[in-house]
Amino acid sequence: MKAFFSKAWKVCKRVFLWLFILQFIYIIICKWFDPPITITQINSVLHGYGLHRDYVNFDEMSYNMKLAVIASEDQLFPTNNGFNMKAIKKAIDYNDKHETKRRGGSTISQQTAKNVFLWQHGGYFRKALEVYFTFMIEKIWGKKRILETYLNVIETGKGVFGVEAASQFYFNKSAKTLTRSEAAMIAACLPNPKRFTVKPMSKYVSNRYDDIMRQMNLIEGVPEIQALIK
Repeated sequence: MKAFFSKAWKVCKRVFLWLFILQFIYIIICKWFDPPITITQINSVLHGYGLHRDYVNFDEMSYNMKLAVIASEDQLFPTNNGFNMKAIKKAIDYNDKHETKRRGGSTISQQTAKNVFLWQHGGYFRKALEVYFTFMIEKIWGKKRILETYLNVIETGKGVFGVEAASQFYFNKSAKTLTRSEAAMIAACLPNPKRFTVKPMSKYVSNRYDDIMRQMNLIEGVPEIQALIK
């Protein structure tokens, strides 16, 4: 029996070693190439929503779209280390007091790590993996690649992924030509794109996108943001 457990432990160590090596290689590959598919996209197909996406380069995305998601999702993105501890603490406190309503405190980097390498929802195990992958992409990819990947893989509607697909789906135009208001509408749906729809425009998006535009005006002149999104 002792020999069996010893052999099983050796096998497990080899498996974990290879998994670590493979995921590390995949992280490096994704610094230069877009992920072929994500778990969230697979789930979209399995649930009958389909898969509409069109990865585009950073310079093919509207300046307005880059500014809108930073204004909406993570205004400290250009300068944080991938985490916003104040926002995370606020989300934890809020969720402890509201069992039926949930609030997230994830940064753009965390959301990118989750959407590229992991799955939606989940408990502490997925969160722990999210912390690891967030740390790794911050160190290996850099902010511009994280933002580019985020804008390509984020779910923007039922079966719609990325800002190019969203722009074509909702406005019949390329993501490069999105106006300020159009970009704000897409950003407004991101917390729950299946529920908060751009077309037909849900009440949440209608109320939220004006506020996002105001936030865009407020943060637009920040040098770190300008350096990142231009």
